[in-house]
Amino acid sequence: MRQYLDLCQRIIDQGTWIENERTGKRCLTVINADLTYDVANNQFPLITTRKSFWKSAIAEFLGYIRGYDNAADFRKLGTKTWDANANDNPAWLKNPNRKGEDDMGRVYGVQGRAWRKPNGETIDQLRKIVNNLTKGIDDRGEIMTFFNPGEIDLGCLRPCMHTHTFSLLGDTLYLTSYQRSCDVPLGLNFNQIQVFTFLALMAQITGKKAGQAYHKIINAHIYEDQLELMRDVQLKREPFPLPKLEINPDIKTLEDLETWVTMDDFKVEGYQHHDPIKYPFSV
Repeated sequence: MRQYLDLCQRIIDQGTWIENERTGKRCLTVINADLTYDVANNQFPLITTRKSFWKSAIAEFLGYIRGYDNAADFRKLGTKTWDANANDNPAWLKNPNRKGEDDMGRVYGVQGRAWRKPNGETIDQLRKIVNNLTKGIDDRGEIMTFFNPGEIDLGCLRPCMHTHTFSLLGDTLYLTSYQRSCDVPLGLNFNQIQVFTFLALMAQITGKKAGQAYHKIINAHIYEDQLELMRDVQLKREPFPLPKLEINPDIKTLEDLETWVTMDDFKVEGYQHHDPIKYPFSV
């Protein structure tokens, strides 16, 4: 929790104002931030200085694992995070590749589960990683990336957290996740949850021990219409101890994650938090 607050303070103290072309807003911005999450000891990095809607973050990542490309499927899981980018993004609405309402295009999980080769065949990046790790194999290329430069125009949004690299030392599994851009007041809360949960789930379904998760952010920013709430409200609050994430132990395979798992299979224990803060969201 403290590392999140330290990053927010660093942006306020050291950030540079940058005009963002996509949103038409200014962002207070720093380059390079490194966060670490202790998955081994189940120190779930849930924001406590405001209420966090953690189920939505896990539901979104479960949708990525399943390769979903439609906002309606994400809503069925319990999250509306893709509604705006699928249906309110002016550039995507004008894109001839958009198939209709709720279509997201070839973003995130589509690339992770069905990366398209030049001959039209697809590669299931996640399946390869699960197969290798289950056998105790780390070929130094246990990488799942959502960033496909050749298909950027085929999706409603370029991936922000774009690449996940798993590393196996003995029977302990580590994760390093890379993020090109991060809306710190809103997005980072989700991203922290997702990095932590991804490592916890992958360790569970491959029969390994979870180690540390490392989260590298390139461009970390606070939008101009978020600054006052962050500086004068959230950063004035004292954080509570971190809670723990409980995952249904019956989740044993990738197929389980693809089929029957719901948000009822995740619980957070010991979550204390301050009141919610409604930060503006930029599409």
